[in-house]
Amino acid sequence: MRNINYYIYWNQSLMLSLRRACIVIIISHFSLLITHSSAQTQEGKASFYAQKFTGRMTASGERMHHDSLTCAHRTYPFGTLLKVTNPANGKSVIVRVTDRGPYVKGRIIDLSARAAREIGIIAQGIAPVIVERHSPAIVPFKPDDIELPDFEIGTNDGSDSKPIWVALKEDRDRQIREQKVREQKALKKKTQAATSQPVNNPTEAPATVNEKKDEDIILENINKNPNKSKAYLKRQGK
Repeated sequence: MRNINYYIYWNQSLMLSLRRACIVIIISHFSLLITHSSAQTQEGKASFYAQKFTGRMTASGERMHHDSLTCAHRTYPFGTLLKVTNPANGKSVIVRVTDRGPYVKGRIIDLSARAAREIGIIAQGIAPVIVERHSPAIVPFKPDDIELPDFEIGTNDGSDSKPIWVALKEDRDRQIREQKVREQKALKKKTQAATSQPVNNPTEAPATVNEKKDEDIILENINKNPNKSKAYLKRQGK
């Protein structure tokens, strides 16, 4: 009987502890939601990781790198995009939460070295900043600040423009046709020139000037030198 009572008491205590734990978890979650919803903009001081921390494992499981636009924040979920602004110069940068911290009083965010360089706080080391949650436009939804142009509704006959490969093929075929036409014209001109030129027969060719002079000299020599043959002299009685 005593064991049964102890078992019942133990179960009641366990149930009461579980209820209290559930209540604490629910209250903590509600407090975080209220904090994020009511305090979208935070003002405080920012510090940055030194380059020697490159390669260190962060609370999210990612490796730290000094050239990444990342940060550490105490409450925002991992992967949240935050816009950090330096009020001294107006420069801002978008960073992603990958680590927890900083756990120093007065500081609200730890930046990577590149993020600190983007807003110009490298020389200061610690500087006041403004942190707010960044909500980029989600594709394919249209943001409110973008105006789309009016489109004209046409038929479904297709586009008037030809594909580039079709245009190139047509241009190459046109050049080949023009080249063939030019070659045919040149061949035709050569044929006409060959047929129109008179053909001189070498047997009927007129004697040249030199040949005419040689004939005149021969005839003149014959006339000057009469025939001196024996028959001729016999007929002459010589």
